[in-house]
Amino acid sequence: MRIGAARTIAAEWVGRHAQGDAAFQGAFFSGSTISLPPEAELPPTSDVDVVVLTTANETPPKPGKFRYRDVLLEVTFQPWHEYASAEHVLGSYHLAGSFRVDTVIDDPTGALRMLHTRVAHDFADRRWVRRRCEDARRRIEERLRAIDTAAPEHHQVMAWLFPTGVTTHVLLVSAMRNPTVRLRYLKARQVLAEYGRLPVYPDLLELLGCASWSRSRTEQHLRMLERTFDATVHVARTPFFFSGDITAAARPVAIDGSRRLIDDGDHREAVFWIIATFARCHTILAVDDPERHEALLPALRDALADLGINGAADIPRRADRTLRYLPRLWQTTETIMAANPEITN
Repeated sequence: MRIGAARTIAAEWVGRHAQGDAAFQGAFFSGSTISLPPEAELPPTSDVDVVVLTTANETPPKPGKFRYRDVLLEVTFQPWHEYASAEHVLGSYHLAGSFRVDTVIDDPTGALRMLHTRVAHDFADRRWVRRRCEDARRRIEERLRAIDTAAPEHHQVMAWLFPTGVTTHVLLVSAMRNPTVRLRYLKARQVLAEYGRLPVYPDLLELLGCASWSRSRTEQHLRMLERTFDATVHVARTPFFFSGDITAAARPVAIDGSRRLIDDGDHREAVFWIIATFARCHTILAVDDPERHEALLPALRDALADLGINGAADIPRRADRTLRYLPRLWQTTETIMAANPEITN
């Protein structure tokens, strides 16, 4: 299916299932597909991200990934107040990219169009690019320093993994690229190659712990994840904010997407999402099927051991390693910003 047709179907879902709510404030596209032209093919391992804005006092739960007329949608509800200030959006590394181009699906008040106009105009201004890079760096620092060492191991893994992965986002933002989620390492490698900084890339893989992973090792861990994923889908009942990523509908992204990276020779770039999905599965299993959680836990621990994490006691040490690397990461960030011809003064 082409991107344009998929967007039309997504807009239809918004019209049928979101617009009728009295708190509905608008909707827009987000994620990795927003930069693709309408005639491009929607990859089978990708979804179409839709953000629905609401003025409700309590934001509805995230529906997550689901199929609607043969399109895999990922719908997120977010509070309107986060988007009410153009300055806030321009300085937020995970919000601004959605308004660099026209992604608006529905805009009953006209506020989203105004936001897009302002953000698109100032997106490349050096002060805003720098502020977004600082925002990403601050997220790494704050979240790594906030790891709860008393939490279960799988919670600590996620608390370490995701901010460590934001090291790639700092670089992507400096190059004014989409800070994608699943493909962050692949896209960061491409940026570093483009700016002549590819020797930095092994540093990012070392922080993650997979610099020496072979294709066969990655394939082995993916096979074990596949088993854990399918078992989790079968028993999952308790809602988590990521529950939509652990469903039968999400399998093409979570499992097939990682397999596609491995098949393309990008096995180390698949590791981040393999570990993230492993930890999310065990977060669900620990609540909904504790016996199965314990039975399948050795597979996660084997993958963590290959990352150099042999127990929860290693996680603060790994967090500290990432924190100590940030000055060097920032030097690379400054180099890319200085060389980026798209950035304006």
